Amino acid sequence: MNIEIKNLVLSLCLVIGSLAAKAQVKPVDIIKEWERSKVYTKEYLDAMPETGYALQPTPEMRSFAGQMLHLADANYGLASAAMGIKSPFTVGDLEKSSDKSKANVTKLVMESYDYVADNIKKMPEAQLDTPIKMLGSFDMTKRTGIAKAFEHQVHHRGQTTVYLRLAGVKPPQEKLF
Repeated sequence: MNIEIKNLVLSLCLVIGSLAAKAQVKPVDIIKEWERSKVYTKEYLDAMPETGYALQPTPEMRSFAGQMLHLADANYGLASAAMGIKSPFTVGDLEKSSDKSKANVTKLVMESYDYVADNIKKMPEAQLDTPIKMLGSFDMTKRTGIAKAFEHQVHHRGQTTVYLRLAGVKPPQEKLF
């Protein structure tokens, strides 16, 4: 290949790479992912029998209810921090709830997903790329902060797969799409 063709190919690669780097996930797609994750999490909540909500694999670990309430706490707290809005709860409030029944935990967790999706819907797309200092320490955009909140809930829902197995329950089928 001659030098001119190599330079052309290199230039095209750089242009395509630059365009790909600028391509961002649209708010409608972010909301779609949160809504998909809400449905998936509901399947976990539904799969665990009422008696399993108190299940703690070891004394140091949260109960199943505690894990799910921690997930909800963080949905509010991390999403609020990412979007620059005031959370209706102080971090840890939900996890400290005295009502860890299946009905109450399910209600609180589902409301946390609605909170995130509803607030993303209100945010103009241009604001997603606004720089923030997440939790006062980490430089990122609001978009990345919302992605971190998403990552957190995936992590904790995934942990509850073990709780379901210990309770003798088959976990819900994976929902990547």
